[in-house]
Amino acid sequence: MPPSPAQPDAPPPVGPVLGVSVAVWRDGKVLLVQRGHAPWRGAWSLPGGRVERGERLAEAAARELAEETGLTLGTPRLVEALDAIDRAADGTVRGHYVIIVFTATAEGTPEAASDAGAVGWFALDQIDALTTTPDLKRILALSER
Repeated sequence: MPPSPAQPDAPPPVGPVLGVSVAVWRDGKVLLVQRGHAPWRGAWSLPGGRVERGERLAEAAARELAEETGLTLGTPRLVEALDAIDRAADGTVRGHYVIIVFTATAEGTPEAASDAGAVGWFALDQIDALTTTPDLKRILALSER
């Protein structure tokens, strides 16, 4: 999931931004959050966000999952690294995010918090009906537990 700017109306960063996301699976369904801020406001995505200076990747994934859903992350497993590039209609790059994707179990009952507009559990065959962030279905196939 591409990270949100520190402030919803902040200008996009000039260079690539490092972020993390985490695929949490339960009973054949993955937890997704509906993004509350740009980029990709309203799109469904994995919980995640920016890595803070001095923070380890797995720590960032645990923090972002807790901030957005209230869940406690189990032991994460690396899935993929991907580029999420937000382009305007004319092709201008508005933001470039390098996302390190994990999969893990998590404890608790998810609730939308932080910049998540909503949370929900989805089977892979439901993803095509959703507006999602770039590359989500491919990443989910790689992360399925």
